[in-house]
Amino acid sequence: MTRSELIRQIKTKRSFLCVGLDTDINKVPAHLLGHDDPVFEFNRQIIEATADLCVAFKPNIAFYESRGMAGWKSLQKTWEILPRECFRIADAKRGDIGNTSAMYAAAFFDQQASGLGFDAVTIAPYMGHDSVQPFLAFEGKWAIILALTSNTGGLDFQTVEDRNGTPLFEQVIRKANTWGNAGNLMYVVGATRGEAFAAIRKHAPDHFLLVPGVGAQGGSLSDVCRYGMNAECGLLVNATRSIIYASAGTDFAERARQEALALQQEMEKELLNKGII
Repeated sequence: MTRSELIRQIKTKRSFLCVGLDTDINKVPAHLLGHDDPVFEFNRQIIEATADLCVAFKPNIAFYESRGMAGWKSLQKTWEILPRECFRIADAKRGDIGNTSAMYAAAFFDQQASGLGFDAVTIAPYMGHDSVQPFLAFEGKWAIILALTSNTGGLDFQTVEDRNGTPLFEQVIRKANTWGNAGNLMYVVGATRGEAFAAIRKHAPDHFLLVPGVGAQGGSLSDVCRYGMNAECGLLVNATRSIIYASAGTDFAERARQEALALQQEMEKELLNKGII
């Protein structure tokens, strides 16, 4: 998916919602456990319930890897039914020396080799350019680089300042900007970081930001939009637990849709206020 296609989807759906598929077999509603693949069946119903309200889906790879071959089969079947008009993110947080990163990139981008053809992969950039470059070598694919995350431990390193008073997350963005561009690089910025979006936009005014932490983690959508939205939106705001685990009953998909719809309606107002739609 190109940048212009993603922007078009945002305008068409009046949404910049990304639905996370962090599907935990221990949280799948009990009535699904009789299916041959309960994880896939859960994902299928969530996807069908929310696809018209979101522009992206983001399976968290750890939830599938942890189940071995069964998990990888669930992931592949899930990828196969993700709507092609939606941006498909493998939340894998990879990053290793160049030849290893090349294999990781092939695992998620090379459909002929692996059976998967995601549009983007999340990447930890702290091994430098040769750990990111193999992902950027795939034309039409995106690298989504961890910049300022919403977890408490993120502050251990990401906000440490150099002798000039520049925090590490800003140094990462400035350096990564030399590896790619706004058409193949995004940055992860946690919704709980509030006003830090203004600092990030100084270094990445045109890049898309993938923003976790809205919903169950307590991030404010209005703050994210106030400080982080640019003239073309430039945001993919992810919600996971507040949507996919809105109910543990037989109505789980219906409740997921209700939660997604509430976020989409908030996003529509923000897009209208900004004059984007």
